[in-house]
Amino acid sequence: MSDLSLENFSTEQKVGRMFFIGIPGPELDADTVRLLETVRPGGVCLFARNIKEARQTRELLDSISSLLGYEPFLSLDQEGGTVDRLRRIVEPMPAAGSIRSVDDAVQLAGMIAKTVRTLGFNMNFAPVVDVATEERQAFSNGLRSRTFGSSVEEVTEFAGAFLRTLQAGGCIGCLKHFPGLGGAQVDSHEELPQVNITEEALYNVELRPYRELFAAGDVRMVMVAHAAFPGLRLQETAQNGRLLPSSLSRAVVHGLLREEMGFNGIAITDDLEMGAILKDFGIADACRMAVQAGEDMLAICASRDAIMTGFSAVLDAVQSGQIEQETIDLAVSRIETLRSDLPPVPEFDQAVIDEMSAQVRVLKSRLN
Repeated sequence: MSDLSLENFSTEQKVGRMFFIGIPGPELDADTVRLLETVRPGGVCLFARNIKEARQTRELLDSISSLLGYEPFLSLDQEGGTVDRLRRIVEPMPAAGSIRSVDDAVQLAGMIAKTVRTLGFNMNFAPVVDVATEERQAFSNGLRSRTFGSSVEEVTEFAGAFLRTLQAGGCIGCLKHFPGLGGAQVDSHEELPQVNITEEALYNVELRPYRELFAAGDVRMVMVAHAAFPGLRLQETAQNGRLLPSSLSRAVVHGLLREEMGFNGIAITDDLEMGAILKDFGIADACRMAVQAGEDMLAICASRDAIMTGFSAVLDAVQSGQIEQETIDLAVSRIETLRSDLPPVPEFDQAVIDEMSAQVRVLKSRLN
């Protein structure tokens, strides 16, 4: 496969690398091939609609890499519980909320790593490090059972063990949802949550898992939430008068995540097709704003038209000087640095899938 040095990338290739996209179905039809060939994305995320059987999934991922001529990040959301993209092909996995010890977290991550690597994935958008205390667990924010434990200490300890094990198994993890959705009372898939927390809670609760895991040197990617924090000094207001989501906020991404917390890995948006974004910002503006905020990768997970609109908007903004070349060069440098560390793709082995199903059943019986 080709391995272009950064100076040999065209502007179109650089912009394409910043997109993490979804595709419509379980195989590469003509429209999907055209989409991939046009955008040449840095990442592709599969969902349940793409994953029908084990060998089919592996063939799909291999076909994507072969078509592109390089191995992109190939990811999914495999958390377990309600967010389990592999339930058709492996025993449904337990939720993070059912984990009660570091050993359990290690076992769950190990099983996920072996399964997804055998299928051809090299990344997993997990673990969730939002802090859901007992009081917060009553909120209708879409996080029910997706968080580890019910305290800052448990989240940090269990998620840290999960992340280290996942990555030791050859699968890149991604902490989410920065700077913290645990205090949200609505689901960002539907509308923009307003997280009403104090400065003290931000630093002592929401950011503590990030701070401790950053210090350990284990974190390579962070997903930034679509959320507003009206009680905090860093909250910005958009030109349309709306509260600016953290995913589009330079104060959050560049200021808090980069400068204050010292994170130099990849920052990726949550899916920009969520209601929290589309209700107040078009996809084109959202993509431009995310890049200007300091995001390295832009997730658009469903609509081909939205992907093409976002790609064209960022490309036009770079070519017109609205977005500086230096901005995208820095993002692509981070992306390519991590991509260069991807391990070799293992051989497909159905026996591994079957073995992991058996191990999941054992873990679930113990947790129950």
